Amino acid sequence: MQSVVHLVRHGQVHNPDGILYGRLPGFGLSELGRAMADRLGEHFADVPLTHLRCSPLQRARETMAPIAAEHPDLEIVTDDRVIEAANVFEGRNFGKYNQVLLLPQNLWQLRNPLRPSWGEAYPSIVARVKVAMADAAKAAGDGGQAVIVMHELPIWISRLAAEGRSLVHDPRKRQCRLASVTSFTWIDDRIVAVDYAEPAADLLPAKKSKVLFRPGS
Repeated sequence: MQSVVHLVRHGQVHNPDGILYGRLPGFGLSELGRAMADRLGEHFADVPLTHLRCSPLQRARETMAPIAAEHPDLEIVTDDRVIEAANVFEGRNFGKYNQVLLLPQNLWQLRNPLRPSWGEAYPSIVARVKVAMADAAKAAGDGGQAVIVMHELPIWISRLAAEGRSLVHDPRKRQCRLASVTSFTWIDDRIVAVDYAEPAADLLPAKKSKVLFRPGS
């Protein structure tokens, strides 16, 4: 059996206070994010999708809406396994120069960036997302295509694992921009190819180098 599972990153989030929102409720798309979601709807309009799956978080559900509107015969499966990675700094603003991270009570959480110690371990993310992808591939059927709308870190970690690369990485070098599509080709129970596309590339703000390290960003 062969199928394709497209992991879609949500559009830009309305977050004027610069909060690390993580799994917090109430963070929906910005006006630009909604335009990105519409572009994704257009991108998948003529794709013969056979299965839709989504993170329970608001930004993912709002990004899925235009895609689902183009495929009204498909129901959306909400899947907690594709939620954002857990992070102890959720709900915090680090300050312009990360000064909050330098407070003594925060240093212990930064002790091991390889795990990482401030959040969900990378192998845990890989395990839960891979099972969700396998279920989506099966639900899509032979020759089918599934879309899962989810989040940057779980998508990127899943790609690293599928390509046999180290899960330890520089967040500034992730290839997983807003409203991007990372596509995994499955044959039976194996991932045999990974492709990447940016349907909303012309809508993205100018890419800025992340000079400062921000856990979870």
